Amino acid sequence: MEKPSLAYLSQPFRSLSPGVFRASTIVFDSYEDFIGRKARQPDGYSYGLNGTPTNRELEARIAELEGAAHCVVVSSGQAALVASVLPFVKGGDHLLISDACYGGLKAFAHEWLARLGVEIGVYPADVGADIANVVKANTRMICIESPGTISMEMPDVPAIIEVARSHGILTMMDNTWASPLAFRPIERGIDLSVQAATKFIGGHSDLLMGMVSTSNFKLYEQLREAQATIGLAASADDCFLALRGLQTFRLRFAEQEKNTLEVAHWLEEHPVVDSVLFAPLESHSGHAVWKRDFEGSGCLLSFVLRPGPEEALAAFFNSLRTFSIGASWGGTHSLIAFYPASIQRARKFPPTDQPIIRISIGLESVEQLIDDLDQGLSQYSAHCNKVR
Repeated sequence: MEKPSLAYLSQPFRSLSPGVFRASTIVFDSYEDFIGRKARQPDGYSYGLNGTPTNRELEARIAELEGAAHCVVVSSGQAALVASVLPFVKGGDHLLISDACYGGLKAFAHEWLARLGVEIGVYPADVGADIANVVKANTRMICIESPGTISMEMPDVPAIIEVARSHGILTMMDNTWASPLAFRPIERGIDLSVQAATKFIGGHSDLLMGMVSTSNFKLYEQLREAQATIGLAASADDCFLALRGLQTFRLRFAEQEKNTLEVAHWLEEHPVVDSVLFAPLESHSGHAVWKRDFEGSGCLLSFVLRPGPEEALAAFFNSLRTFSIGASWGGTHSLIAFYPASIQRARKFPPTDQPIIRISIGLESVEQLIDDLDQGLSQYSAHCNKVR
């Protein structure tokens, strides 16, 4: 029986799609190479946990997009937040977090880091240079999110950076709302920029991934070490999906941004909407900061309805047909989520004591989205009138 030809192995292969390199074990050419494998880090390959060529290609593209020198890709946005804080604080240090930061970071700080002896301080989400009033001698890091999760306050990021630098304090910013297309934290002087690639970069609501970018090599080394020690692996297959998402990222962002602005203006005029929490609107208290610092507005906004009974809220949500009820955002399908008043009332510096509704605008037609919201708000209004 004739053996099959292996001539194809010597033929060139080129593709428009990046290769997917899956690996747990990385093999070495010699004994010397193996025992010196740690020297390959932080950029090279020593074990699959720290990545393969697929991971490195994604990291290189994200670093370029961020205007950063380095990037580490991890398994989720929450993993990125943990990796950007845990290696850099210790017992006795003071960590400052925004009152409107992502719930996972808030829980990690108050329920985990505090037990390890880290002092946690909370500052108003729309803070500026007055953050100096809460800085202490032992403040090690300031965690920023702009705008704030759910309630969408706008901090003055350059002012915070100036205070931090004058005190030798590290800064981390969760920039998922704006993405590097609308704001580049590293270029502004932030030490560590976090993205939940689960959102805009993946873009299709089908992967979990986070990334931390920096231009400081020492911080990069610590991030890569944390990835190995904590076990924050990102799969090559998910990296492939993120790389594919990057191909349409700018187009999706532009279309979603345009439609989101139109929906925001429509909501602002609706009689049962009390306020729209979206800095690109001139009515928002953080509009001047947004206009000065940002180059885009993304797809995520929140709003507060005029007070009504719970059955009215249920009628609103349950009547929606285009918007799916669910957390997360940034994908091609529009989403809506509900945050009860208790969440805001539990905060130290709440902007409202009312429930907040958050929506993510996808790629459906803006007419379809407005029609869906309109009929839902009509249901809300009708149930409010019943109670009266």
